[in-house]
Amino acid sequence: MHDQRRRFLRRAAVGLGMPWCAALGVEPVRVIKFSHVVAPDTPKGQAALLFKRLVEERSAGRVRVEIYPNSTLYKDKEELEALQIGAVQMLAPSLSKFGPLGVKQFELFDLPYLFPNEAAFRTVTQGPIGAGLFARLADKGIQGLAYWTAGFHVYSANRPLLAPGDLKGLKLRIPPSKVLEANVRTLGALPQVLAFSEVYQALESGVVDGTENVPSSYTSQKWYEVQKHMVLTYHTHTGYATIMNRKFWDDLPPPLQGVVSLAMKEATDHEAALVANENLAALNTIRASGKTHIQELNDGQRDQWRAALLPVHQQMESRIGRDLIDAVVRTSARASA
Repeated sequence: MHDQRRRFLRRAAVGLGMPWCAALGVEPVRVIKFSHVVAPDTPKGQAALLFKRLVEERSAGRVRVEIYPNSTLYKDKEELEALQIGAVQMLAPSLSKFGPLGVKQFELFDLPYLFPNEAAFRTVTQGPIGAGLFARLADKGIQGLAYWTAGFHVYSANRPLLAPGDLKGLKLRIPPSKVLEANVRTLGALPQVLAFSEVYQALESGVVDGTENVPSSYTSQKWYEVQKHMVLTYHTHTGYATIMNRKFWDDLPPPLQGVVSLAMKEATDHEAALVANENLAALNTIRASGKTHIQELNDGQRDQWRAALLPVHQQMESRIGRDLIDAVVRTSARASA
């Protein structure tokens, strides 16, 4: 009799357009499909796996997290639309992805010498500025959860790089970014937008003369094998946003929202520690290889690079907003004092 009643309620629930388990008073298992574009053994990949473990343990099975790394579910250019329509529930895209979505304020994260160190980045993103930026995503159907990091960029080429003028005339690969394009043009170089997967071949064949990225990209993608010189300018910071489909988030009961938020906080701390270690290890690997000469900068030399690139802040004021840029600069300065 009990089984008959259960089957009846299941059919009735389907007819009413509701989950049958809800009709029985049983809370449904919520599935979070978390898609990202990097390998599982990267800091982002490892942090995603930690988030999965913590959420599943602390929700007592009420939430299941499915991780889809290496663009196995959606490609880099497809994933934001997939999130907005609810085909996936979570992503971790680079912050520059939100500019083309219509939220140009996120382009500020590409500005040169905006953050003196990781502590400044975390202070800005974990405070009112970071929360305010996430709020701008709400009407796009996106709930911001946390900001992750990849570290600071360095430049490379096949000729010595010491002063800003050494990049003049070189073709430099960049990811799509109005700010990074302005950086390169300000230094007298020629920006070349190429997909991440195409960079090694472009460097090897001479289609581009150099590139920029965080040190770990040079080892994971083997770029150091086809670049003779690197300069540790640390001029631009790369960050990511872990985001969720807003309707899915709003439909989570408050206790489960709490579980997700706490797990994300711990995963964020873990990701930052992994990134710091990975970038340091990458530089050590490159030095040991003998293939690429790494140019360190003293304070005076770094000031030359900063002075050469800071005009980009003014160039981008009309896109990003002067008040926002000034607020980030002030907050960064206080965090580093």
